[in-house]
Amino acid sequence: MSPFPADTAGLRRLVVERIAHWSGVSGADIAADRPLAELGMSSRDAVAIAAELSRALGRELPATLLWETSTVDGLVALLGGSAEPVPESAFVPREIAIDDDEPVAVVGVGCRLPGGVRGPGDYWRLLVEGTDAIGRVPEGRWRDFVTEAPADANPWGGYLDDATLTGFDSTFFRISPREADAMDPQQRMLLEVAQEALDHAAIPAASLAGTATGVFVGISAHDYGHLTAADPATVDPWATTGAATSVAAGRLSYVYDLRGPSIAVDTACSSSLVAVHQACTALRGGECDTALATGANMLLSPAVTVAFGRAGALAPDGRCKPFSQSADGIGRAEGCAVVVLKRFSDALRDGDRVLAVITATTVNSDGRSNGLMAPSPAAQRALLETAYARAGLDPATVDYVEAHGTGTPLGDPIEAGALADVLGRERHPDQPLLLGSVKSNLGHLEAAAGVAGLVKAVLALHHGIIPGSLHCARPALDDERLRVVTEPEPWPRYGGTATAGVSAFGFGGTNAHAVLEEWQPSRSAERALNTSVSAGLLQLSDADPARVRHTAAALADWLDTPAGSAARIHDIGR
Repeated sequence: MSPFPADTAGLRRLVVERIAHWSGVSGADIAADRPLAELGMSSRDAVAIAAELSRALGRELPATLLWETSTVDGLVALLGGSAEPVPESAFVPREIAIDDDEPVAVVGVGCRLPGGVRGPGDYWRLLVEGTDAIGRVPEGRWRDFVTEAPADANPWGGYLDDATLTGFDSTFFRISPREADAMDPQQRMLLEVAQEALDHAAIPAASLAGTATGVFVGISAHDYGHLTAADPATVDPWATTGAATSVAAGRLSYVYDLRGPSIAVDTACSSSLVAVHQACTALRGGECDTALATGANMLLSPAVTVAFGRAGALAPDGRCKPFSQSADGIGRAEGCAVVVLKRFSDALRDGDRVLAVITATTVNSDGRSNGLMAPSPAAQRALLETAYARAGLDPATVDYVEAHGTGTPLGDPIEAGALADVLGRERHPDQPLLLGSVKSNLGHLEAAAGVAGLVKAVLALHHGIIPGSLHCARPALDDERLRVVTEPEPWPRYGGTATAGVSAFGFGGTNAHAVLEEWQPSRSAERALNTSVSAGLLQLSDADPARVRHTAAALADWLDTPAGSAARIHDIGR
């Protein structure tokens, strides 16, 4: 039994010794300022350690000691009498302002998509170059699930390289290797892409700690949970949080210490656009001041692919052919996209770069359609009517819709019919509604499909160009009010301002639509933003000095590129 420590150093040695003994982790590897729960501590463990410390110190300690403070530093301060036993991160009540008509600004995006896309620059190049990102399933992808894939398992789809699954930078997020191994790759990818989206928005992630920042995640695949729970004898203590789709949102809120709503959404293929809708609603209702709206999808097991194939839903070549006479089913895909959202007035106040503005979102259900998975023309028409009424926009002046457009012989005609009925009504013959679907490039990202389409629309509005949709040499549309864009073309701006809609439909009947507009600040305002600061300070930090040098070199190289030299200096400094 350790003697009663007489000083702070002695208390620290005792605390680290007890925790190291319990966890099996070397005392040198226990970070003094990180939550002890990251070592896998349960509530029962915390009570047991509190009892051990009580015996070692020879005085009564509360069983809740390790929940009153969660770090070694906090414990030492409490035990030494230099801190009050209060939560380390207190929640401060806040006034909630509600403005149902407030537009929402998209101030940053991040993405990890098929075709080697690791950011908005890569994504835009893929779109304007008309890249087809469909390929064969990476070799060995399914080996942990089946010894031999069924002969009818379609090998084609939009796949990420396996380095994305295994290359998670756990050190950056201060997550132990043991916990990282038990985490669903979707959770790992969400952390990395969210960080990249915040960087793109020039918002330091640390500045959001303790703020009313919301997290809304569209996610539905749970392949990894089937793997980690397959053998109860080998289940890891981290398996439950690592595999739970509900934790995908909580993980982001926890790592960044975000205090707004934290919600995982599963409405199948509309999940991430429903997440965007919930984020916009929370921003307008004052529940959060910044929001991360995102979706993730990983194809780790062949089970769903085989089921879809046997149902006749998959295209043999794995390619979606939206609105084409060649449409013969979907191609599955994986990836992640994140948008950083703020109320428009807040974005202007903060000097953020606004990529596009979301003026309205809406969600509804098919109800009792002609089958659980059958789309409802009436529901889609109602969805569009509601969305454009909320946006205060004449549907006949909408320029472009990033359609759900999966390339199925049933779904595409129903979607096109609803668009013609609502957005084609009273439309001038020389101003057809332009259509496209990024599924033609990437495949169907399922839970992440809606936000992938939204990011495409945001980038297109920002650049003023509509990318072409692939695999539509012979359009199946027979309505002159609709036209599929097959080559990049300038944005037409029928009503004077570039406008777009984005649709996503879940196969369980949940439909979502978002209405977007371009944002073009005046040239004088843009010049003021670029010249208001003559110098900027950029702080680089990392746990590893070598990585700081690597980052500094990469930044210096980037500043010499056209994109780097054109960037606003205060954004780089932030």
